[in-house]
Amino acid sequence: MSAWIISLEGTEAGHHLAMILALTAAFLHALFGALQKGRHDPWLSRGAIDFSYGLIAAPFALFVVPWPEPHMWPIFAGMFVIHLGYKIAQGYTYTKGAYTVVYPVVRGTGPLFAVIGAGIVFGEHFSAVQWFGVFTLVAGIFGLAIYNLRTITVGRDTMVPALMLAVLTGGFVALYTTYDAYGIRATADPFTFLAWFFFIDGLVMPVVAAVRYRSLVEKPAVGPLMLRGLIGGIVAYFSFGFVMLATRLDNVGEAAVLRETSTVFAALIGWLMLGEGVGPRRLALMALIALGAVIVEMGG
Repeated sequence: MSAWIISLEGTEAGHHLAMILALTAAFLHALFGALQKGRHDPWLSRGAIDFSYGLIAAPFALFVVPWPEPHMWPIFAGMFVIHLGYKIAQGYTYTKGAYTVVYPVVRGTGPLFAVIGAGIVFGEHFSAVQWFGVFTLVAGIFGLAIYNLRTITVGRDTMVPALMLAVLTGGFVALYTTYDAYGIRATADPFTFLAWFFFIDGLVMPVVAAVRYRSLVEKPAVGPLMLRGLIGGIVAYFSFGFVMLATRLDNVGEAAVLRETSTVFAALIGWLMLGEGVGPRRLALMALIALGAVIVEMGG
């Protein structure tokens, strides 16, 4: 598998595979966000998810994939810090704001900064048509957030700090997207990076969740929480794994933009799973997001 992935780097087939991986990651990331935001406390959900994917990754990291090269350990240390900051910001964001309001802001902030970061770090450049697609997609995402802000009544007393935290979380999304792309390109075997990423990334949040669980007066049942964690962990493998493979196969900026069609999927999941309504205006904004992604892809 590793040799096949590496053989596709920089090829037309690799470009098409990266597009498929990024779009699949978009759907899975929206599902991942809904699993964290759903019926359980976001901190507990995140802890259960991280525990699951860290436990699953451990034997692969330690015994299956090639051992990381010495220069990878500082990269993993930086990755650990960045993702921890992202999770903390995300946890507070989901605690304070309605999912369909804060999620579009997080995802709308991310791609714009990620495209700029990819230009600085990897020397990638978008055409004028692609930049038009980026701004179309971002306009649709923020339009969706503004519409949700005007119509959703749940949690309005904490909406302003929730939106500020959502912008901060979006900055972390751009940072980890660029940094992880650098990391997965720095090792000979991409699956070495992925296995160790999930193993290291799963170390802290289970401890945070355990401390929070002990402090709760009304403690949720452990069984359903861990089941949600297991499902979320499996989804995370494919969601984050697919987009990171996409950034190795093709341009980081394009993968980042295509992944943000997750906002469309998030609105649908919010409607179907969380009971958050979807009307014609929201559908039109979702179509604008999808159009922006199409423009970016066709303009490349």
